[in-house]
Amino acid sequence: MIMYYTDGSASPNPGPGGFAVIRDGKPHVLGSEEGDTTNIRMEGMAIVAALKDAAGSPCSIHTDSEFWINVITKWAPNWAAKGWQKKGGEIKNLDIVKEAYTLYGESQATLVWVRAHVGTELNEMADEWANKAREGQRL
Repeated sequence: MIMYYTDGSASPNPGPGGFAVIRDGKPHVLGSEEGDTTNIRMEGMAIVAALKDAAGSPCSIHTDSEFWINVITKWAPNWAAKGWQKKGGEIKNLDIVKEAYTLYGESQATLVWVRAHVGTELNEMADEWANKAREGQRL
């Protein structure tokens, strides 16, 4: 089984952003988007990148974003059933939400929440490389 650690970064928030996917204990995918972005968008893009990289293979995706785990596994199914509507207004980052939800539904992935900044080696590595990606570094 493939094991990923993902993280996203924007500084300031919103501001320039980047994301990282760690696979096999090494940086595997780095990315960003043009213009100002948010930590939340970058976290989501990192999960999408891991799902794409796994290409349907069994995997675990470790993230410190409990928000994105909830979006993908709890909230998106209801939003999709209601035509991508939710009570209380728009769904932010809908482009990433739809992509992540679709990819996850087609995957054999397990999403695993890890607490941030408590010394979990590969989570710290994902954070470090997300910051490097924000600064423009690529593999």
